[in-house]
Amino acid sequence: MAPLLTPWQGDAIHGATAAAVAASVANPQSLDFAARPSGTWMGLRRRQRIGQYRIEGRLGEGGFASVYKAYDTVEGIHVAIKAPHDYLVDRETLTSFRQEVRLVAPLDHPNVLPIKTAGVIDGRFVIVTPLGIESLAERMRRRMARKTVLSFAEQLLEGLATAHKRRIIHCDVKPENLIIFAENRLRLADFGLARVALRSLDASGSGTVGFLAPEQALGKPSLRSDVFAAGLIVYRLMSGELPEWPFRWPYKGIKKVRRAYGPGLVDLVRKATAVDDQKRFKDAVHLLRAFRRIESTAIRD
Repeated sequence: MAPLLTPWQGDAIHGATAAAVAASVANPQSLDFAARPSGTWMGLRRRQRIGQYRIEGRLGEGGFASVYKAYDTVEGIHVAIKAPHDYLVDRETLTSFRQEVRLVAPLDHPNVLPIKTAGVIDGRFVIVTPLGIESLAERMRRRMARKTVLSFAEQLLEGLATAHKRRIIHCDVKPENLIIFAENRLRLADFGLARVALRSLDASGSGTVGFLAPEQALGKPSLRSDVFAAGLIVYRLMSGELPEWPFRWPYKGIKKVRRAYGPGLVDLVRKATAVDDQKRFKDAVHLLRAFRRIESTAIRD
């Protein structure tokens, strides 16, 4: 059996070879770590230039990185730039990024977010990706049709199954890492970056459990951990409720779910989110296969 992989960034490397992108993660010696006071962080400013990109504003901020909207002055398009906080980026982190980017280069799928650049630009480590419309977390704040719910669920499972076929674990499947593009195209972002981020945040004493499966919270992630997170997201799409520990079935909102969706989909979510990981689907490939078997009867008339 092939070993499980926790990669750097589960994004297809469009327009570049794996070696080229890995090489773009510049030599850690190009960053002056000694010059940085511990715990400091300098964010990017509006109208600031970083290489060919002009910052237009901050889109969001987390414990590990900030995300900015920027304009690519060479290609003439808008992009998203993720900039990890300076005090969380060290030589070991950059080395991990460089090694792991090679693992995910073969991931080329419409439901996996591609990267444009990953490396040190003007002394800052940044990750550049296409700019989406919004995250699934933002979209969830508004009502959506049941057909849209099923479409988002299937696209999530498609992207995750693409990685699981290569035995790559995402480690941080959550609505914030699902980006929506035109025509409701959903793309899964931040493969592998999640592992490095979680390690760094744990070391810094910050970060939240979020959608982590129980065994992953204990430091034992597997493909089944991603299945658990995906199941929680699908249930939240269906019900508007997020199940919480100790994850006792039936979850809050189950009556609403049963009125709107067929028993096959309800049973699928229950199995995907079992506390005992051995009772779940073994990976997203099997979860997607089961989803497709019941999809035609998933919506009640």
